[in-house]
Amino acid sequence: MEVKSRHHLRSDAVSDLEDTLAERFGISIDAGNYERVVLVDAPFEVVLADGDPVAFRIEGEFAPTVRGANEYPQTKRIVAVDAGAISFVSDGANVMRPGIVDADDAIEAGEIVTVAEETHGKTLAIGRAAVDGAEMVGESGMVVESIHHVGDDLYDFTP
Repeated sequence: MEVKSRHHLRSDAVSDLEDTLAERFGISIDAGNYERVVLVDAPFEVVLADGDPVAFRIEGEFAPTVRGANEYPQTKRIVAVDAGAISFVSDGANVMRPGIVDADDAIEAGEIVTVAEETHGKTLAIGRAAVDGAEMVGESGMVVESIHHVGDDLYDFTP
């Protein structure tokens, strides 16, 4: 991924980022330096906190990166998958109902969510919920569309 521009975030943008991640994901980031990185031909911007890519902005909405979610554990909008789904989700597959063991009931269709493995709680992917959290556990159908996952370009991004 090629960097187009890189700028320090203004204090109001830092407040917006921190408030959004805390409110939507239950993530508390406390960094001394925040930068916005605009990439060439990417549908998102990356936010660096003390030099680490901890969040990204897609379609005007902030979300943690997989690395950010694992660095700063979240308490909201979590979809947990079983061991059988780990390799598929880590490779960028959409999340299917049979692999889900638990989902935050407060999730609404269209929201960005984190997808974590059930045993250790490690985040594997970030995606967009296709259905409400209460409807995610079941027998068939796609319920989370993958946006970002372990091993993709954003995961491997180093500033």
